[in-house]
Amino acid sequence: MEIKYSEEDKYDQAKKKVEAIKGFYSNLTSYIGVNIVLIFVNLYTSPNHLWFYWPLIWWGIGVVFHGLKVFEVFPVLGKGWEEKKIREIMDKEKEKQNKWQ
Repeated sequence: MEIKYSEEDKYDQAKKKVEAIKGFYSNLTSYIGVNIVLIFVNLYTSPNHLWFYWPLIWWGIGVVFHGLKVFEVFPVLGKGWEEKKIREIMDKEKEKQNKWQ
């Protein structure tokens, strides 16, 4: 079952992909900027008690997973996996219908 996409559909998919990439880079920029400020605040106000690494670690994990999803490093998170799973479910439903007819 091959899906044929029109040029408009391809354009919309590419536009969504570009928006996702922009969103990732915006998240990454915020992560870097905010954490630089937090490091300076922590070292200036209480250099004996370091806490800046907590947001650095946890937000960093979020940024990594965001990047993995946007750049489709994990196949489970990518669009190809979604399409494959949809086709698989549709085929199973079609088999069920044909089985009882």
